[in-house]
Amino acid sequence: MAIESMLLRVPVAIKAKVTEDLKLKIIADLENTVKEMKLDIEQFDFQAKQVMNQAANDLQSLPDVRRQIDFERKKRTDALQEAEEKLERARNLELGQEVGHGNLERTVEVKIGTNLETLMGAEILTEDGKVIAFRE
Repeated sequence: MAIESMLLRVPVAIKAKVTEDLKLKIIADLENTVKEMKLDIEQFDFQAKQVMNQAANDLQSLPDVRRQIDFERKKRTDALQEAEEKLERARNLELGQEVGHGNLERTVEVKIGTNLETLMGAEILTEDGKVIAFRE
């Protein structure tokens, strides 16, 4: 018995039209993220100094401790730099511009002859949280 159709789950990109409110929300969220990351780095540096002081007594483990601290600090500073770059991009957003705002899935019926590329390119456009268009 031949199958006539299948139900598939396919991704749907959510895009948001940039409004003044959305731009301000994105900027505020990123400013908070940057602020929290800077505080995290300050706390890490304080704790790292304490660990280094304790490790100073054990010269054999000191290089490993230093290496681990440097690695962890670099991870934090790289993440901070990335967040600051996102913040700068957010400040440069133009009203009316469309930005990615996440993904969802939908279930579609696929039959022989269905163009999968059009199904995979589906988008929902929102403005101030309300759906304003569907695109395929």
